[in-house]
Amino acid sequence: MKKYVIMGVQGSGKGTQAKRLCDDYDLVHISVGDIFRWHIQAHTKLGAKVRRGIEGGNLVEDDIVQEVVSERLEEHDWNYGFVLDGFPRNKAQAVFFIEKYDIDAVIHLDVSDDVVMKRVLSRRLCSKCGLDYNLFYHRPKVDGVCDVCGGRLVQRADDNEAAVRKRMKDYHEGTEPAIAVMGKKEQVIKVDASKDSAEVQRLIREGLGI
Repeated sequence: MKKYVIMGVQGSGKGTQAKRLCDDYDLVHISVGDIFRWHIQAHTKLGAKVRRGIEGGNLVEDDIVQEVVSERLEEHDWNYGFVLDGFPRNKAQAVFFIEKYDIDAVIHLDVSDDVVMKRVLSRRLCSKCGLDYNLFYHRPKVDGVCDVCGGRLVQRADDNEAAVRKRMKDYHEGTEPAIAVMGKKEQVIKVDASKDSAEVQRLIREGLGI
């Protein structure tokens, strides 16, 4: 069984790299962001709280995130392991996690702020099927139209310059210390995530020894 946590600023490619690992090793991709987006789309009470925070460029409260992660891991549908994406994001969450769970390694995707800004502002999402695009790395065949379902491509509400700068600030002040906390107990594999996607994946697997 392989149990990993993938960490990095938004736009570092966590989702893409996690999905590649999961597809090839039959792991379950547990994306905290996807869980929150489901709640927002389903108009749940949790979704309303999360939406207000995200639209303001803020992080979700620790107790809410920890409860969501605990409930998801307790489902035990990950027979061969999982890749946890989007948690922990600060020292308190990291302490909570390492006291409660054991994992095999932390994958730290390292990338500069300039690259993050370029990547995030070029992201687009299909409003119908949810497929991700990027105007630099994964353009649709027809501008503004999803290749798969023909849905309209939109920019996420929180993918604007002010919100991105706020998220990068939160990352440097909160998540980087969390990575240091995780490193006291878990193996941390640091990877240069500014490289192309295939090379980043190769470096991840090399670091993990898989």
